[in-house]
Amino acid sequence: MGGGCGGLLTVVVCCVLCVLCVLGQGEIKIADFGWSVHAPTSRRATLCGTLDYLPPEMVEGREHDATADIWSLGVLTYEFLVGSPPFEAEGYRATYRRISNVDLKFPPIVPPGAKDLISRMLVKDQGARMKLADVPKHPWVVQQMTWIRQQQAMRAQQPASASSSSLRK
Repeated sequence: MGGGCGGLLTVVVCCVLCVLCVLGQGEIKIADFGWSVHAPTSRRATLCGTLDYLPPEMVEGREHDATADIWSLGVLTYEFLVGSPPFEAEGYRATYRRISNVDLKFPPIVPPGAKDLISRMLVKDQGARMKLADVPKHPWVVQQMTWIRQQQAMRAQQPASASSSSLRK
């Protein structure tokens, strides 16, 4: 595998939970195509999806494109780190309002690098959102991938007997 998301950007994913491409060793791709649509153009005007993952343009009834996926990726990243979606509120109207206003608050547990990454994806202006190709290059993602590779290398260097005995403890 490798080389990026390729044709995924030509499919507008309305209810995307994530299209995350961390390229290179340790490549991860997570996707939910339950509400996916193949469109002859890159613009859509229909509303579908899980409320918490909808970008402002969908909540406001405006046309949307593949940048909605970047928004959803930002929501999912936040939810992985915090344990709840960033715009969750009492009732769907309050959630719509928080999404539309990009009322984004970070608890102290979110590292500064992750906060920066998420803030670059959860931008109201579709054209100003981080590009998918830039996500794996973000310093926080690079830092996390470096740590993962170091852990993998350390595990690979352990003798087979040491790793199997640690499983018995």
